Amino acid sequence: MRVHIISDIEGVAGVTKGEQGDGGESLYEEARRLYTEEINAAVRGAKDAGATEIVVMDCHGAGKGWSFNSLLPEQLDASCEFVVQHEWTEYTQFLEEGCDAALFVGMHARAGTRDGVLSHTISGSDFYSLRFNGTPVGETGINAALCGTWNCPVVLVTGDTATCREAIDLLGAGLTTVPVKQGIGRLSARHVTPARARELIADGAKRALADLSAVEPYDPGRPCEIEVEFIRPQLVDPFRFRAGVEIVDDRRIVSRADDWWTAWRQFYF
Repeated sequence: MRVHIISDIEGVAGVTKGEQGDGGESLYEEARRLYTEEINAAVRGAKDAGATEIVVMDCHGAGKGWSFNSLLPEQLDASCEFVVQHEWTEYTQFLEEGCDAALFVGMHARAGTRDGVLSHTISGSDFYSLRFNGTPVGETGINAALCGTWNCPVVLVTGDTATCREAIDLLGAGLTTVPVKQGIGRLSARHVTPARARELIADGAKRALADLSAVEPYDPGRPCEIEVEFIRPQLVDPFRFRAGVEIVDDRRIVSRADDWWTAWRQFYF
């Protein structure tokens, strides 16, 4: 069984403040350790479920040289391999080769979620909302659509309670979720301890991989329309002559194509 672990830092137990996700901050180093150990817990659970190949892909944009490079390699479980990509959604080889399931670790809720800890979509300073064929999505939806492009189901999502709720709404009741904290506000949360979070994640990964048919691969629909609403009007300017992309109004663009992956590449690359 080939398992892809896709991870982000904001949904990790013990992570509550923005500085914990910003490369170079002292609090970031603490968050990196917590982050890596939650990934290790998912690796252990996947191994216990029978995974023979596990590839971890860090999707946290920490800034500077830490973007998509936040985990600690020397602390990472030796049973997996890991990817450091330059641009988000750049690495697709493992999915293209055929991947049985994906596990999402440390995810956060989409922009505008009141009880979502550090909630945002792609960039908290740029993106107001994102929709796939009219459905509001966040980064869980983006990563799920990426996996679904190559028929890989997402069977586990971990993060705060808002993220788990969002993931079930999008991917269905068969999804296994592991909430490791409950948002009090965007910058406040009640957490389980890191040690307990790792136990829950390892168990959740093992349970999720026991039934790969519980969740269908996510396809936003065909044809696909990706609507993006930016925070500031000037952010639409780079798309003025982009093929397949229409500027709808001062802050909104729409990318249209026969499938999600094509529409996404028109917009994001």
